Amino acid sequence: KRCSWTTQSTGSSGINAEYGGEKNGGTRTVPVQKSPRFYPTEDCKTPLKNRRVAKPTKLRGSIVPGSVVILLAGSHRGKRVVVLKQLPSGLLLVTGPYKINGVPLRRVDQTYVIATSTKVELPAIPAIGDEIFKRKGKPTKNEKEMFVDNAGDNSYKISAEKVALQKEIDALVVPAVKKVDMLQSYLRSRFTLTKGQFPHEMKF
Repeated sequence: KRCSWTTQSTGSSGINAEYGGEKNGGTRTVPVQKSPRFYPTEDCKTPLKNRRVAKPTKLRGSIVPGSVVILLAGSHRGKRVVVLKQLPSGLLLVTGPYKINGVPLRRVDQTYVIATSTKVELPAIPAIGDEIFKRKGKPTKNEKEMFVDNAGDNSYKISAEKVALQKEIDALVVPAVKKVDMLQSYLRSRFTLTKGQFPHEMKF
């Protein structure tokens, strides 16, 4: 016979309950949530909680705003570019400038660059975020348009906003580059290696 309940917690998923009776009386631990009557035929793995906290990417000590770096990947690999800043995503914002060597504003992972000792004193750069590099999604096709070839219409076109921003950045970076002797020709030349040359033995 059940006499009373107590709200004292046992530290687990149960509470202490007092039962009466001559044979089975006393205090027992009763689960708060009743177990299900049926169990799945296969073991279901419950996903663990992800307690990781996103930390900002640490910038290498050899790279600062105004540093000249060498690109190692992408369509402009081998070219020398100027680092403008580090974006919130952790990627580097670089430019040729476009007027000098044809490299536009790009996001580059610092893993795929070689930092050099050459630096440029940059003026105040306007606020630029990762959102300017996001492309609009392609519109979905219905059943009639699925077999129609519209490859020419879906080609990527640079927005007028990005073109205006590139001209604004070039107007700030090009004069700073011209102040350094021989830097224009240095940025125009490509980085190449010949037989017997090893990057880890060079000083940039």
